[in-house]
Amino acid sequence: MSTENLNIADASLPRLYTTNTSQQNQLSAIADNFHRQFSHLHPERKRLLLCAVNECGVKKFVSTTIRPSPTDHPELYSWQGCASFVSDFLTLEPLELPYDPPTRLFSSTRVMQNQRATSFEYAVLLCSLLLGADYDAYCVSGYADREMCLLDQRLQDCPLLDAQAEKVASEHQSPQDKYTVRPPRQLKSHFEEQLQEKKTEQEAEAASLHKQEVEEQDEQRPSDPLWVHCWVLVLPGCRGVKEKFFIDPLSGLSYSTDNASFLGIESLWNSFNCYVNKQDCGRGCGDVLYVLEDVNLWEPVIHGATSKKELMLEIEKDEQRLFSQHIEEDEDVQLAEYKEEEKEEKEEKEEKEEKEDEDEEEPQPFAMPTPWVTYINITNQDLETRFPRGQKVNRYRKSKLEQFVPYLRMDGLVSRLSLYKDRACTEVAMVKEEYLHRSDHLEKREVNKVEDFTTDRFRKGRLFHLIFHRYRSMTVDSVHEMEFSDAARVDDLVWRVVTPGEMTETFHARPDFLYYRRAVFGRHVQFSQNKDADPKIHLVQVVERFHRDESKAANEDVAERVFMMSEGRIDVTFHLREHRIIALKMSFTTASENTRQRRGEELTPPQTECLRTPTLREMRSLMADEDKVSIHIKESMKEVRDIVSCREKEETDIYLLFSPWTTVGAARARTQREEMESLAEGEHQWLLEKEKDILAPVLLRLSNPRTLSAKDAKHLRQDCLNEFKQRLAERQNLILQRFEKEKQELQMKQEWYQRNQLNMTEQEEEEYQRSCCEKTLTIHVIEKRLDMHKEEAPAKLLEFDHKLREDDRLVRLLLKCPH
Repeated sequence: MSTENLNIADASLPRLYTTNTSQQNQLSAIADNFHRQFSHLHPERKRLLLCAVNECGVKKFVSTTIRPSPTDHPELYSWQGCASFVSDFLTLEPLELPYDPPTRLFSSTRVMQNQRATSFEYAVLLCSLLLGADYDAYCVSGYADREMCLLDQRLQDCPLLDAQAEKVASEHQSPQDKYTVRPPRQLKSHFEEQLQEKKTEQEAEAASLHKQEVEEQDEQRPSDPLWVHCWVLVLPGCRGVKEKFFIDPLSGLSYSTDNASFLGIESLWNSFNCYVNKQDCGRGCGDVLYVLEDVNLWEPVIHGATSKKELMLEIEKDEQRLFSQHIEEDEDVQLAEYKEEEKEEKEEKEEKEEKEDEDEEEPQPFAMPTPWVTYINITNQDLETRFPRGQKVNRYRKSKLEQFVPYLRMDGLVSRLSLYKDRACTEVAMVKEEYLHRSDHLEKREVNKVEDFTTDRFRKGRLFHLIFHRYRSMTVDSVHEMEFSDAARVDDLVWRVVTPGEMTETFHARPDFLYYRRAVFGRHVQFSQNKDADPKIHLVQVVERFHRDESKAANEDVAERVFMMSEGRIDVTFHLREHRIIALKMSFTTASENTRQRRGEELTPPQTECLRTPTLREMRSLMADEDKVSIHIKESMKEVRDIVSCREKEETDIYLLFSPWTTVGAARARTQREEMESLAEGEHQWLLEKEKDILAPVLLRLSNPRTLSAKDAKHLRQDCLNEFKQRLAERQNLILQRFEKEKQELQMKQEWYQRNQLNMTEQEEEEYQRSCCEKTLTIHVIEKRLDMHKEEAPAKLLEFDHKLREDDRLVRLLLKCPH
C-alpha cells in the first residue's frame, strides 16, 4: 500500500487506530528495550519485526495486530477454508525491501477493504481467522525461497491435477483378491534391457557433468540474499490437529515443517505473545523445535504472559474438578471430604495471605493488552465475490488456472484449467472447464486438443437424463459416447456409443435381463428433415446379450441373440448348464422359402447335443423380436439426433439460473421486481393519460399520425363530436331501457297481486307493499335521471366542443379552416 495512506486519521476509524493507550505505549517501550538488548547480543541477526506502523501512522506491537475473529460461515470452520479464502480474496503486493522485514503492518480491516496485502498482512488475516476457529496458530517471520515470496508457481504442478489424480486412483483402486486370475507374464528382451541400461548410464553422466557446471557457475556467482517471507504455523493440540504444519497464506497450501522452501525463522507471534527463535536454521526449518515454553529455544518478548496452551490446561483442570464433584454419591464420604475441604480452604487462605504479602514486594507480570483491530466481518458477498475484480489467474508448470466468480460470465464458467505441451505454454494440449447455474445442467467440460475429443458432464435432472457426453463434433455422423442416469429412464439405458458404422448400448437391471446390444450398419444412417419421421437405416447385424434368469432352465434361458439381417439368419446361444463347457445353440434362416417349408414340418429332434432345431413357435417369436429390435434401434438413433440438436440449441442460447439465496441472485431478483413495478406503473400512467385524452380513440384508428393537416383536423373534430353525441344517445337509451324494465316489473307485480289477493297471507301482503314502494321509488329516480340527462346533454356537447377547439393539436389547424 502506498505511503500516502499513512498519517491520515479517518474520522470513521475507531480511536485505537489513531492513538495508543498507556498500556500500549508501555508495551512498545518493552519491545524497543528487548530489541536493543537482542541486537547487542546478536549483532549478526537481522532486524526483528516487533513493532510496525499501521495505516494511521501509529506504532503498534505485532501481537496486538491479530484479532481472533470467529465467524458464522461453515466454509471458514476449517483451516482449509480459511486458507483458501485468504489466498483467493487478496492480491499480493511485494515488499518494498524484499530482504528486510517491513516497517508497516496494516490492520486486517483495511486489508479486507483494499484486497491488497503483503505476505505479512496475508498471514495476520489468516492467523486471526484460525484463532477464531480455535486453532493454535502463529504468524512466522522468516525466510523462504524467491518463488514462494513472489507467488511464482511456474515450477510447481497445479494442485487441481494432484487432487484429480488422487481421486481417480482411489476410484480405480480395487480390493486385492487372492482368487483373481494372474496377469500373463510379460516377455522381455535382455538385449533391449542392456541397451536401456547403457542409455541410462550415458544420461546420468551427462546430467552429472551439467550439475558440476551449474555448481561451478553458482560458486562464481555472488550469493543471493535471503528473501523475507511470512507464513502461518499451526501446532497440534486443538481441533484434532495431530502434527504441526505450515500454511503459505499466498497460495493457501499446507507444507510440512521440514519443507525445503522454508529457509529460516526469526520470530513468531499470535495474540498472546511474541517469541524470538534462538535455534540454528542453517539447514532450514526441519530441525527447529516448537516448544515455546523452553526459554533456551524461544525467547518470549513478554515474560509471564499467558499462552493458549496454558489457558487450555486451566480449562481442562476446571472440567476435571467439576466432573469429580458430580460423581461423588456417598453422603458420608461427601461429608468427610467437605470437612477436609474446609480445612484445606483455611490453609489455602492463610497461604494466599502470606503470598499476597510477598507479592506486594515482587513486580506483577505485564498483561498483554487487547488487540486494537476491530473484529473481522466477512459477509456472504465477500465469500461469493472472493476474487479481486471477479477473477484470478494462476500459472503453474505447463498449466494455467483461471477462476471466475459465479454469474460473472454469461456462460456460467467458474474455472478453466489449460494444460500445455511445453513449458513456454504456447501449445494447448487440454482444457478443463467447470460451470455453475447453467440451465442445461452442464457442470464440467474437457476439451482434448490432442485426440480431438470434447467431454461434457451434466448434473442429474436434464433432458433425456444425460449425464455424460463425449464427441468429436456436434453432428449426428460423428462419434458420440453417452452415459445416462439409469434410475430415471424407462428403458434402463446406461451407456451408448455411436460411430458412423455401428451403435452399442449397455443396460442395467432390466426386467428382461438384457444388458448389451450392438447394431452394425451397412451404410450411414439417413435422417429426414421431418423430426417425427423415422431414420432410414440398413442393418447388417444386431447382437443382444442377456444375464442369467434363475427362474428358467439354463438350456431355455437365452444368453445371446445374433440377428444377421444381411444373411437372413438368426443365431441363439443359451446359458451354460451345470458341468458343461459348451453352451447349447440354435440357428435358423429367415428366408421366405425356408420359412414356408418349415411351417408344414413337424418338430424334429435335436441334431446334436449342443445344437438343436427351433420350433415353429420359437421361429415366429424370434422373427417378431427381430422387427422389435429394428424399431428400438431406429428410436435410439432418433434419440441421438434429438440429443445432438438439443445440445446445439442449448449452446447457442445459454442462460443462467439465479438463486435467490445468493447475494447476486437476490440483487437480480430485486432489480427484476423493481423493473416490473416501474413498467406496471408506466402502463398505469399511460392508461390514465389516454383516458383523459379525448382524441385518443380517433387517433388510434388513424394509427397515431405524427402530423395532421387542417382538413384532417376538421374531420377529426367532427368525428369526435359525432362519437360524443352517439355516447350521449346510448346513455339516454340505457336509461330508457331501465325505466321501461322497472315499469314492466311493477305492472307484472300488480297483476299478480290482483289474481292472488284473496288467498294471500298478511306477511305476503306486507312483502308486496314493500316491493311496490321500492319499485315506485326506483322508477321515480330513473325518471329524474332521464330528465337531468336531457337537460345536461346540450351543455356537455358544447363543453366537449370547446375542449376540442382548445386542444393544442387542433387549435392552430382549426383556425385555418373556414367554418
